[in-house]
Amino acid sequence: MASKQPPKSSAASLHIATVGVGSNLGDREETMRKAILRLGAQRGNRLHACSSLYETAPFGKTDQGWFLNCVIQLRTSRGMRGFFRGLQECEAFFGRTRGERWGPRTLDLDLLFFDRVIHADAELTVPHPGVAMRRFVLEPLCEIAPDLVHPSLGITASGLLARVADSSAVVCLGRRPVPGFACQAPEA
Repeated sequence: MASKQPPKSSAASLHIATVGVGSNLGDREETMRKAILRLGAQRGNRLHACSSLYETAPFGKTDQGWFLNCVIQLRTSRGMRGFFRGLQECEAFFGRTRGERWGPRTLDLDLLFFDRVIHADAELTVPHPGVAMRRFVLEPLCEIAPDLVHPSLGITASGLLARVADSSAVVCLGRRPVPGFACQAPEA
């Protein structure tokens, strides 16, 4: 499937990338904090919004430790593919190895949305195919971007959360992985 993208606005050089961040091994909160700061410092990136931390039951493979999760948004001048490679490099830096599906991990960075792009190939699918089915993604996403419209489904994040069948435990811890960084929804 080829990428579909709406016409660019006046801020043509900046994209909004929405990323799910998670960890269930080691010092989860510290790893996530450092990874978010590292992503924000990558060439062309600027951290724009960051949800609270959520402690969540494991999804898919339940016989492992609970995860910490959050959702961030970055403004980036990088293209989607380059941005995605930056996520993979950050995961590798923090010791992420690809093994068991849904297995434990030091760091998981999922590209949930990239502007309003719809794209699928062997390496990357955007929007992330699991967004609409995962409470641990939708709750923190709604904290920072409740009106974000899923480009394939035409439903807002808050609408998806209201419909999600996933009843897994998701507990807001009331603190952000990057202290002092306030929740800030992006401009339309």
